[in-house]
Amino acid sequence: MNNLPEVSGIKSWAEDDRPREKLLYKGRQSLSDAELIAILLGSGSRDLTAVDLAKQMLAGSENKLANLARMQVDDLKKYKGIGEAKAVTVVAALELGRRRRAETGEVKERISNSRSAYELMSGILSDLDHEEFWIILLSRSHRYKGKVCISRGGIAGTVVDLRLIFKPAIERLASSIILCHNHPSGNLRPSSQDISLTKKVVQSGKMLDILVNDHIIFCDDGFYSFADEGLISS
Repeated sequence: MNNLPEVSGIKSWAEDDRPREKLLYKGRQSLSDAELIAILLGSGSRDLTAVDLAKQMLAGSENKLANLARMQVDDLKKYKGIGEAKAVTVVAALELGRRRRAETGEVKERISNSRSAYELMSGILSDLDHEEFWIILLSRSHRYKGKVCISRGGIAGTVVDLRLIFKPAIERLASSIILCHNHPSGNLRPSSQDISLTKKVVQSGKMLDILVNDHIIFCDDGFYSFADEGLISS
């Protein structure tokens, strides 16, 4: 016997249950962001349905999932109707999405321009609420040899040690590297510290015969390439 309810009966069900049934009958692509989040929440508050509560969360994130993904458990708990369990569920789901994007960047055969480097690293450096500094290791023919996280910091910046940059490059016999870091603020322009650090790394690389091909700054809405802007002098 088929125990599934008839499609025609959906309108008579509780509104909080409808996103689940919509997914079952119409597919996940048919749901809005708010409806998908409502499924994670499971229920709303006394005054709001799960969908309305999800819409409220999105509105507080400028209707950008990237902004919502930066929120911590305590941030989400500020919304009436969201306790610790719901907040943890949303944070976990968005983190899984971020990790999935990181996997899709693996692994490029060749990293020959800023776009290919951005595609490799965007899943790792997107949606973060803190700064991270990574390097991409390349062979002489720009073949991908790996990537290494050099440091993790706070919202305003992270400390980068030149020795930590070149240690993995030397160990992996890399002929060139690409510097990568993110700006959680959303500002794509390099800071004076970014420019100064890049010059130091380029000069140090020349002494070690390791070229610095580029320094890329990542934001959710795009990237800034030192090489594309003519700021890398090998």
